[in-house]
Amino acid sequence: MPLHHAVLALLTRRPNHGYELKARFEEAIGPQWGGLNIGHLYQILERLVRDGYVSRSQVAQADRPDKNLYTLTEAGEAELRSWATTAWVRVGGFRDELFLKLLGASALGPQALTTLIEAQRQTYLSELAGLARQRRTHADEPLVAVLIDAAVAHTKADLGLLDSAAQHLGPLAAAQGEADEAGGYAGTDGARTESA
Repeated sequence: MPLHHAVLALLTRRPNHGYELKARFEEAIGPQWGGLNIGHLYQILERLVRDGYVSRSQVAQADRPDKNLYTLTEAGEAELRSWATTAWVRVGGFRDELFLKLLGASALGPQALTTLIEAQRQTYLSELAGLARQRRTHADEPLVAVLIDAAVAHTKADLGLLDSAAQHLGPLAAAQGEADEAGGYAGTDGARTESA
């Protein structure tokens, strides 16, 4: 539950209310993560209170309803320390829509595979250019800079994956293209037909 732990991390310096936590999270992590939904944040805070990691107190406001102030507990600090000092292990595999697109394109033959790979290459190159601009914009924000550097490294690795895909899937796509030519293929409606 990484967002739960990120909220605990934000509370290490001082107590905060929900909207302050949202703003601090978005400032600390930057544009690569995306915004934090305030409704989801309040669900996280409720769970942290229930689990004893955070305490809640009310602060009176003269011109508005009272606001809730959330404070990290000793149990919350212990939980954060345990989580933050333990190595991260990928448990979900490498599920990415690109692999499904490669399956589809290689099934359609070499031209489709080449079209996909080149379109994806241009997309990744555009992403790298955007990341370089973000890197310059957030040069003075260390955590954001690390996140952008990670995005750059991932995107460069994805570019390398395209070369690997072309090498490994090219023969498969070529064989599929030859099978289509031998077996006949009606291109307008996509229905396969037998050769006469």
